[in-house]
Amino acid sequence: MNREQLVDQIREKRTFLCVGLDTDIKKIPQHLLDEEDPIFAFNKAIIDATAPYCVAYKPNLAFYESLGVKGIQAFERTVRYLRKYYPLHFIIADAKRGDIGNTSAMYARTFFEEYDIDSLTVAPYMGEDSVTPFLGYDGKWVILLALTSNHGSSDFQLMTDSEGERLFERVLRKSQEWAGPDKMMYVVGATQGAMFADIRRIVPDHFLLVPGVGAQGGSLEEVCRYGMTKDCGLLVNSSRGIIYASHGEDFAEAAAESARTLQAAMSAELAKIGM
Repeated sequence: MNREQLVDQIREKRTFLCVGLDTDIKKIPQHLLDEEDPIFAFNKAIIDATAPYCVAYKPNLAFYESLGVKGIQAFERTVRYLRKYYPLHFIIADAKRGDIGNTSAMYARTFFEEYDIDSLTVAPYMGEDSVTPFLGYDGKWVILLALTSNHGSSDFQLMTDSEGERLFERVLRKSQEWAGPDKMMYVVGATQGAMFADIRRIVPDHFLLVPGVGAQGGSLEEVCRYGMTKDCGLLVNSSRGIIYASHGEDFAEAAAESARTLQAAMSAELAKIGM
């Protein structure tokens, strides 16, 4: 999916919601444990219920890898299901890969050729040659970690150099030499608030993947005020607040209602910029 197609979906569906499929076998409704593949059964129900209200899905690989082969099979089935029945939804593998060049090339082959996902989260700590192998695929995206929402983000990301530039700002500036806004996005946590204004001064046109709205306390209105661009420029992720809206047999209906509520708020934000 290219940038124009993604923007078209946002405009058509009046939403920039990404549903995080952080599917934990210990948190899904008990009645699903009798299924042959409980993780996929849960994901399928969530996808079918929330698809009208979102433009993207983001499986978090840690939740699937924790179950070994069965978990990876559930991840693969989930991706294939999305590709077959919801081909216009953007698929993000939240795997945070990043290693020396030849290892990154294998990660890229895994996710872009074997799994055929649209985008992958990548850690930039090892520099250019650890990121560029992911950029050689047409229609595929790198989503680079920039300023995250976890408590420990300040340990390194906010460190300043002798000229007062913070590390996350250096990541933003340097990485623009590797790819433009049609191939690269950035992860910026919703809890960073007004820091979005600083980020937009450096990357005014790139899409931002924004986790942390909802369960982590991030404000959608604040994210939009400081981070939205003329063509939206945001994918706001919600995981727990949607997929675990209920732990009963009505879990899919509750997820749909939670996603619908966010979609309505996003539609209002899009209207403010004339989209």
